[in-house]
Amino acid sequence: MSGYREEGTEASLTLGADGMLRLEWPRGAAITAADAEHAMRRVNELCGDNRHPMLVDMATTADVSRGARAVFGRPCQASRIALLGSSPVDRVLANFFLGINAVPCPTKFFTSERDALAWLALT
Repeated sequence: MSGYREEGTEASLTLGADGMLRLEWPRGAAITAADAEHAMRRVNELCGDNRHPMLVDMATTADVSRGARAVFGRPCQASRIALLGSSPVDRVLANFFLGINAVPCPTKFFTSERDALAWLALT
């Protein structure tokens, strides 16, 4: 699948020709449970019966609610998830999520997009 892209007020979701999902939250986003539900529903719709690795760009995310963290902890059609951040705050958010929630697939935090994509390609 290539070239499919959806943008909403909360997130941008792309499934590339390489089979890689990319989810990017807008600058300063405070992600609620409803935002997370919408994003995960779109991931599952885009993937259909197939599973794909997913890069989540959370570099400018301001907050992820407890409800959103619970939603992100549920299984979806992502086969692996790389969380991409750039600041110590991003690392704290990611480590908090990874430490509190049982993740449904291999999930890891990165500050380098190149490293994240290389890890995702290991599927």
